[in-house]
Amino acid sequence: MIGKLKGTIEELGEDYVLVDVHGVCYVAYCSGRTLSKLGSVGEACILFIETYVREDQIRLFGFTTALEREWFNILQTVQGVGAKVALALLSTLTPAELANAIALQDRAAVSRAPGVGPKVAVRIMTELKNKAPAFAGEAANIGLKQELGEGVAAAPVADAVSALTNLGYSRDQAANAVAAAMKLAGAGADSAKLIRFGLKELAR
Repeated sequence: MIGKLKGTIEELGEDYVLVDVHGVCYVAYCSGRTLSKLGSVGEACILFIETYVREDQIRLFGFTTALEREWFNILQTVQGVGAKVALALLSTLTPAELANAIALQDRAAVSRAPGVGPKVAVRIMTELKNKAPAFAGEAANIGLKQELGEGVAAAPVADAVSALTNLGYSRDQAANAVAAAMKLAGAGADSAKLIRFGLKELAR
């Protein structure tokens, strides 16, 4: 099994890259985000690889980080999500954004990916909500976001996030701002104080 490729970019396609490793060229299918991070033809590249072996073919999928590869695999544990949909999700959202969206139960964010309808988005959020923290990577305040997504966050916190969202900020931005506000305002702060501190955080 191939786990990693280090070589030179021979060709860049719409959904794949051809990597020359000491004269042997490998085709690796990638998300749009991964392809955009690679250099130009002739430049060196490193890809984390997931190898799929089928009766009639061997297919390689390439990722710039091991975390992105982990998400590719975990997404496919959800019924209705295959390699194509998983790559579409990773083309649309970073691993951190995906973890945030699942924790916040943000169906709109998950549904932005091509091929992901409302039913599949709900299934992804439901089946992966307890797994997201383990694969959160750089996602901040994942515990608070889970509480918000499950509707069990403290009332002042939920109210403050709702107020900031109503002002046009995304739920992720609002949740991060309120998390920072909680540290500044201290325990027991009311929603008005959290909103005030949260707005200062967002204005930075």
